[in-house]
Amino acid sequence: MSATDCERRSTGWGILEDLPGDPMIWVLIFSELAAFGLFLGAFVVERALQPAVFAAGQATLDARLAGINTIVLVTSGWAAARATASARAGERARARGWLLGAMALGGVFIAVKLFEYAGEIALGNGLETSPFFTLYFLLTGFHLLHVGLGIVILAVVSRSARAAGVETGTAFWHMVDLLWIVMFPIIYLVHP
Repeated sequence: MSATDCERRSTGWGILEDLPGDPMIWVLIFSELAAFGLFLGAFVVERALQPAVFAAGQATLDARLAGINTIVLVTSGWAAARATASARAGERARARGWLLGAMALGGVFIAVKLFEYAGEIALGNGLETSPFFTLYFLLTGFHLLHVGLGIVILAVVSRSARAAGVETGTAFWHMVDLLWIVMFPIIYLVHP
């Protein structure tokens, strides 16, 4: 057992000690998952209570754009995972390159989502149009903010590209990926 292993085990973080990155990022991730869980729960309950309203709202969404965004975000998660592997191998320049790729794909996700929002708004759909669109814009907007925050986090950790920092940043980024993978079918594909 190395000195670093002894140091990690004595921090008092319990189960969080064994997760990659700083344990505090996991506290943030778990709290964010809880918040998104509440949003998604509200969406599912409202859909059960108002199936016609949700079916009408869902019919106006562009599932193709959301599908493209799913591919973009999953690919960015793969790039972030490659960055982690490179950082662990001590290849900081390569880790920075992978992080830059993940951030660029995050930017593509944002651009596609804003284009999708513009289409919805052009159709007259907004926060107050219906319960479907209230929850749609709140859920996807909250996620979009997390994509932006994730890009900032990846940019910060890319400066030094040290393994611990990259692991911390990519843990957050993977949470963003996971949330979208869960949100995509619930919002776009599962019909009431």
